Amino acid sequence: MTLLSPLAPPARTATVGFDQMLEEVRYEGAYPTGRQAEDVLRRVLEALGRQLTGDERVELAARLPQEAAHFLASQIPTGRPLTGWGFVKDLAERTGGTLATTRWDTGSVLGVVARLAGDDLTARILGQLPDGYALLFGRAQLVRSA
Repeated sequence: MTLLSPLAPPARTATVGFDQMLEEVRYEGAYPTGRQAEDVLRRVLEALGRQLTGDERVELAARLPQEAAHFLASQIPTGRPLTGWGFVKDLAERTGGTLATTRWDTGSVLGVVARLAGDDLTARILGQLPDGYALLFGRAQLVRSA
């Protein structure tokens, strides 16, 4: 019997390979090349890595292909939570993209990420993040009660 340390990362549970994930992002975003899809995937996952913390971050990394998990985990969370719109604006400023293009890119990647994460983990991620991320993940934005 093997005992796992409570600090040990969860076992990798990714169900798709990196090439398949890239192809899904390329299809969702209508990007002409895999290289463009990979650049968008990297930028969005790095930006998400600056926002996401805790168990949800670790679980999401385990459900992504290793290359994609590296993009997410390569960034240290900023401790400065951004709303969904703030996330898009910050990413646009960092990449030099327009707000419309960056919003499209973000939705293309995070929609695929949500499918790979599954409904339960996606709901927990959305519960951790400030308002405005649900639509970016392809979900309805529910109003939180006061």
